[in-house]
Amino acid sequence: MPFVKTKDGVNIFFKDWGPKDKQPVVFHHGWPLSADDWDNQMLFFLAEGFRVIAIDRRGHGRSDQTSEGNDMDHYASDVSAVAEHLDLHDAVHIGHSTGGGQVARYVAKFGQPQGRVAKAVLISAVPPLMVKTDANPDGTPVEVFDGFRSALAANRAQFYLDVASGPFYGFNRDGAEVSQGTINNWWRQGMTGSANAHYEGIKAFSETDQTDDLKAITVPTLVLQGDDDQVVPYKDAALLQDKLLADSTLKIYPGYPHGMHTTHADVINKDILAFIRG
Repeated sequence: MPFVKTKDGVNIFFKDWGPKDKQPVVFHHGWPLSADDWDNQMLFFLAEGFRVIAIDRRGHGRSDQTSEGNDMDHYASDVSAVAEHLDLHDAVHIGHSTGGGQVARYVAKFGQPQGRVAKAVLISAVPPLMVKTDANPDGTPVEVFDGFRSALAANRAQFYLDVASGPFYGFNRDGAEVSQGTINNWWRQGMTGSANAHYEGIKAFSETDQTDDLKAITVPTLVLQGDDDQVVPYKDAALLQDKLLADSTLKIYPGYPHGMHTTHADVINKDILAFIRG
């Protein structure tokens, strides 16, 4: 399997499909998943003639289960290691949830200064800051994230089943079309990763202030989120991202859940394709 070793000795797994001379589209998964969360998009954009790449974040999927570096700075640096190893240029980076934070930090700190990035896409992404603070009074109270940590430590397997069966895909809504396979696949990906990395990752995705990352990004950026996102409230995420980014296109989907790239892949894929080719 293809791996890149980072400067601090961590093996990062990645998938790399399609012609190497085509424009690369790079996918960044949410917490606590893996590159497998992008199977639908990988196949779709591969069929559209792109080179498609997806990365397992450190401590997730097939990458090393690290005891250190489970933070946004290391996440972004790890992406840079893959991009440099593959010598990617003119790339489109697409991130969901925590992966959106990873994209924002990577583009701002590495990809854009190195001239490797053409465009970015943030889907149900966590920036600029999830947790409630004096400066971010509309954020989510830290007690919510403390509850995540407690549930993970007590019974990670049950917690992951509950998240996938409920708010992540909106399967707890009346009339929702529930996919057991989607639930099982979310659980499978989560349980493949490291409990420690996932525990520490809660702080990374909820308490990292990425306001300056968003302000630094100048490449065209597509911001997508559903207004029924029960995990990352869109008014504290997509709407603020659109205000902070220099060149953004915002689209809010009525009734769509946090994991809308899976539940509504047909719509999301076409919108991203139009943005890339636009």
